Amino acid sequence: MIKTVAIQGIKGSFHHIVSQDYFGEQVAINECLSFDATVDALLSGKVEAAIMALENSIAGSIIPNYALIDTHNLQINGEYYLDIQHNLMALSNQNIEDIKEVYSHPMALLQCKAFFKKHPHIKLVEDKDTADVAKRIQDKKLKGIAAIASKLAASIFELDILAESIQTIKHNETRFVIMQQKHSEIAKAEINKASIKFELDHKRGSLAAMLNVMSDCKLNLTKIQSLPKIKTPWLYAFFVDVTFDNYENFEKAKAIIKIMATHFKVLGEYKNSKR
Repeated sequence: MIKTVAIQGIKGSFHHIVSQDYFGEQVAINECLSFDATVDALLSGKVEAAIMALENSIAGSIIPNYALIDTHNLQINGEYYLDIQHNLMALSNQNIEDIKEVYSHPMALLQCKAFFKKHPHIKLVEDKDTADVAKRIQDKKLKGIAAIASKLAASIFELDILAESIQTIKHNETRFVIMQQKHSEIAKAEINKASIKFELDHKRGSLAAMLNVMSDCKLNLTKIQSLPKIKTPWLYAFFVDVTFDNYENFEKAKAIIKIMATHFKVLGEYKNSKR
């Protein structure tokens, strides 16, 4: 049973909501204002697990986080999809016309672009965390300033919600991964999803051949993300998520991929939370 977990953000953030939904409300959280700090908390042993957003259904992948997982050899031992509802909030006795600036995480601002086009008088400012802005507004009694954050943040920091669900696409999900330094003890019979990384020689058809192997082994490709190799220009590493009905099929695919790839790593084997 996990008792301590690091999150990016503070109480009221979407990472905080995931920690409660996944581990229960009794889990102790370590608040970090960056993903690097979140990983550091895990590596230093301050916490048993860390939660990290990896991709969003509107804004796409958070690419630096793939590199963090890979560089520090972290293990993905679970995932959680959260329905992200962005709300505009401020101190009481104000309306949208009173708001001059909105501060929030860049991803939140991106997901709400269409809403703010209708309010061109508002200046959008990038900040580190959604809930941290809400806290700052209350702590410093900032008038004319609003935050984009969760309803939980509005409740915790006693702010009024000026507009609900302001994200451009109403069905807006973020995929979070649960990371630890070691594999979790999940029975093979329960594992039906995996995250892997591989690199290939720069030859025609090499990626197509790899995808054919996955198909032949009855793996369903749910995500593929390429990242450039910093020290080798124009060569890429591929980060792939696959699902499967039978763990033996994945073991067969792993054996073949190890032979075909120049580098191969399993980033995690876990339960598919979309089933």
